[in-house]
Amino acid sequence: MTQTRWSAPTAAVALILLAACEAALPVPGIGEPDVIQLRGTPPPGSPAGACWGREAQPAVVETVTEQVMLQPAQVRADGTVEAPAIYKTETRQAIVSERKELWFRTPCEAELTPDVISSLQRALQARGLYSGAINGEMDRPTRRGVRKYQAPLGLDSGILSLAAARKLGLSVVDTPTDPTAEG
Repeated sequence: MTQTRWSAPTAAVALILLAACEAALPVPGIGEPDVIQLRGTPPPGSPAGACWGREAQPAVVETVTEQVMLQPAQVRADGTVEAPAIYKTETRQAIVSERKELWFRTPCEAELTPDVISSLQRALQARGLYSGAINGEMDRPTRRGVRKYQAPLGLDSGILSLAAARKLGLSVVDTPTDPTAEG
């Protein structure tokens, strides 16, 4: 029986390739967010029992570099520079735009049945925004299609908004209740 010896570089490459075959662990905050249903304090003025999505845009920060004069140039009366000015480079962070958080109504989880999600996938497919399988799952390709549909409407999110669901004909439009009707 012969024994195979692996060189260190070959073994390292084999381990890297093997690790690439493993499914990545989910990292919170990366990828598409889940739909949030508030059970505590909803946004002000929100109807009871409504479901909400939240999209957060991080603050935009830039690095500003400035030359600050520590000592001005020393110039003689005849205009000859005796000593040049001395400057110090200062670097600081400046917030260009603050963090923004946008809350918007979404269909509740109970409404997002596999049949409704399949209808969503077909509606997105008919508009050329989804090319995946009609599987009734709110998977990454479906969320990508939702984002492509909603972005021109002013909501760059993979969470299906109630407004988009209604526009696609997937959700019932709220009707104002009659205050004189008895319940």
